[in-house]
Amino acid sequence: MARVKGGKHSIKRRRKVLGMTKGYRFARSKKERAAREAIVHAGKYAFAHRRDKKNDFRRLWNVRINAGLGKTLSYSKFIGAMNKKKVLVNRKMLAELAEKSPETFARIVKHVS
Repeated sequence: MARVKGGKHSIKRRRKVLGMTKGYRFARSKKERAAREAIVHAGKYAFAHRRDKKNDFRRLWNVRINAGLGKTLSYSKFIGAMNKKKVLVNRKMLAELAEKSPETFARIVKHVS
């Protein structure tokens, strides 16, 4: 049986790795070992930051709701009152209402308090 060296596949694999790191700086875009390491790290950060993004948005919604409430009520008391009254509007929608249509948001606040 003939010996198979696999050069064609090795080159394909290297090109694929370097293609994934296109636009990276210095050795990370030119050298295979550094590029592989960069890909692994990028994957880790992407995974972690997808979760962080959810926290960031929740924090943003809280700030927008609190700004919409103004001096009338604190955020925590408002959310507590909503839970007691069993008003099922999530924070994302409340933040959207507070920003885009304050009169509707004011009606919800009046209903809750």
